[in-house]
Amino acid sequence: MPDQDPPKLTESATETGAAVQTPAKPTPAKPKHHKLPPYKLLLHNDEFNTMDTVVIRIVKLTPLSAAQAIRKMLEAHRSGKAILLVTHKERGELYVQQFASAKITTSLEPDA
Repeated sequence: MPDQDPPKLTESATETGAAVQTPAKPTPAKPKHHKLPPYKLLLHNDEFNTMDTVVIRIVKLTPLSAAQAIRKMLEAHRSGKAILLVTHKERGELYVQQFASAKITTSLEPDA
């Protein structure tokens, strides 16, 4: 049988003033928080929606300001797509569904 460390003891006073050794209480382990992997919500350029419509919908559905929404819309218009925001997968999927209901094309991809 391998040598084992004896349990740690703490001293506490009794009513008579004598010190008594009792086993120390183990400290509880800290819970581990799992961070969800990030996903990029991409806005795609389309020829069907007006720029104003896209900006209004971005502001309504995301935490982006009007100025940020305009920049993202123009980026998608010029380059074909823009990263609207980075979030976890479940929320990103919800955004994709909400934009689809407004007939605005978005997609979700893992953030490398």
